[in-house]
Amino acid sequence: MANQANVSTLLLRNVPLFASLAEPQLALLTSVVNRKNFPRGATVILAGGVTDSLYVVISGRLKVMMSDDEGREVILAILGPGEYFGEMGLIDDCPRSATVVSLEPCELLSLAKRDFKKCLLENVEMAMTVMRGLVKRLREADRKIGSLALMDVYGRVARLLIEMSENVNGQKVITKKVSKQDIAKMIGASREMVSRVMKDLRTGGFMEVKEGKLVLREKITAID
Repeated sequence: MANQANVSTLLLRNVPLFASLAEPQLALLTSVVNRKNFPRGATVILAGGVTDSLYVVISGRLKVMMSDDEGREVILAILGPGEYFGEMGLIDDCPRSATVVSLEPCELLSLAKRDFKKCLLENVEMAMTVMRGLVKRLREADRKIGSLALMDVYGRVARLLIEMSENVNGQKVITKKVSKQDIAKMIGASREMVSRVMKDLRTGGFMEVKEGKLVLREKITAID
């Protein structure tokens, strides 16, 4: 699955995590970064496993999840191009805290622990980028905890849809397909309840399906 030959400085320059590196550093990085392809449904990292690499998403989407002994799952995040994962264990030397599974065929870059730490030590801006990423994830975790404690399912669904949407011609549009089952796992509700809420939101004019995409109406923010 690994292929170093096709890793160019141009590819690395377009990755936000590496964008601050000088050209000589990028050139050195091309010799230690591995390019890997994973099919849909592949487990990239497993909770409890040894932390040995950082992964950067070049294409495709993946879900970050946790599960219990009974097979119940909670989806912590869905990652797409430009995002990265696996950095926490590289910093605190602890085992993987979550499992990451590909939702569709993915292309990733992997950077070994030793090389990742070397990059951080030699580039302050990259270290700051990692710190900002960790703070962002902490804020997102705080919001989710608050949502679970203070919002009903309607509010949690509405907030998630808004967070997933992109601005397309002045409208909030969800361009990436996410199953109701995955939405349920992201907000701590049953699939049946999510289906009911989605139906109510469409009936109430809070959103509509147009050309296969979910378009959110402005008034959905009143639910959030």
